[in-house]
Amino acid sequence: MHSYSDLFRTREFTPLFLSSALHSTASTIGGLAIGTLVYKATESPLLSAVSMFGPQLAQVVGATTLLSAADRLPPRSTMTGIALSFALGTAAMAIPGLPLWTLFALIAVLGLVSSLGGGVRWGLLNEILSKDGYLLGRSVFNMVNGFTQIAGFATGGVLVAVLSPRATLGIAAALYLAAALVTRLGLTRRAPRAAGRPSVAQTWRTNAILWSSPPRRRTYLLLWIPNGLVVGCESLFVSYAPDRAGLLFACGAFGMFVGDVMTGRFIPPPVRRRLGIPFLLLLATPYLLFALRPGTAIAAACIALASVGFGASLIQQERLMALTPDELSGHALGLHSSGMLTMQGVSAALAGAVAQLTSAGTAMTAMAAASIAVTVTLSAAGKREERRPGGGGDGEGGAVVGGLGVADVDGVR
Repeated sequence: MHSYSDLFRTREFTPLFLSSALHSTASTIGGLAIGTLVYKATESPLLSAVSMFGPQLAQVVGATTLLSAADRLPPRSTMTGIALSFALGTAAMAIPGLPLWTLFALIAVLGLVSSLGGGVRWGLLNEILSKDGYLLGRSVFNMVNGFTQIAGFATGGVLVAVLSPRATLGIAAALYLAAALVTRLGLTRRAPRAAGRPSVAQTWRTNAILWSSPPRRRTYLLLWIPNGLVVGCESLFVSYAPDRAGLLFACGAFGMFVGDVMTGRFIPPPVRRRLGIPFLLLLATPYLLFALRPGTAIAAACIALASVGFGASLIQQERLMALTPDELSGHALGLHSSGMLTMQGVSAALAGAVAQLTSAGTAMTAMAAASIAVTVTLSAAGKREERRPGGGGDGEGGAVVGGLGVADVDGVR
């Protein structure tokens, strides 16, 4: 599978693509509305950041309790139920006079529900496409996510200004409902990928298996931490430039779109394997300039350039799939998604706390410096692993090898 046309000729790819685009648009518009609503009510950078990225904080609960369901529930009905839950929850947030604590409670519940969505969606994508088509397919999803964020933040900023944050939440709820309808009517009924009943115990067992391989463990850390710390920077856009936050978010989404197109379509695999660490460094480095508190134009350019580095996620996901048995693909991708979103939520809260004590620009610089430090540390650990006798490694300089030994395969089968 070598072209975008090949993807859209694949049965079920288009409805999965459309439902994901609608869900992403709703999330973008709704997130900006919630962040604006909370900031106007509290004038707190911390609460505004947590309200926008708070659902991610609940991901850690889902990752330790619900993930075994990602491969053990029918994909179509599960994804439809998740979209309906978001439609109802977002509509409830739009109720006038809703207490702030109730709003945050709804955010937490939706975050828990969302923790199952990544594993189900990406496991189904891995099932629909051939092995060599997953990265190209996922890049298309990331590209449309970038596009819907550009359009969503721009549109959301207009809607919040012209209508109100609560009216904008109502529009987001309608988009979630449309995603549920596309999922239900467009996808075919499929059996679960794995047998058995989902349970907390099974979730823990599979998490332990996935975490037991050093190359896979390091890949997870590269997927979670540098990315999450930079999202902490993004969570402060509202407090950094309250009247221009939509523009800053849109520039970030544009940069991410460019990075995903380059990574998924134009960079050859041998070169791509060497770009994981450089892309992660690019993701954080431009945010160091926020120590100087640049104006809107320079800030937007820095954000767009940095966001090209989000292409690193595709490179690390490709490695993760090469290191993981097919029957655990949904769980593995769900663990990636939940861990990444959890780290994003934690980083948003941390960045908001630092901004509360200092300033938004200072907090963004600190989060970027931390992301660079983590990337360099994990890269050095990978190189040390490669130099050990018998170490296959998974370094940036070579192909993915040595991820699943005989004992590891026996452990999962």
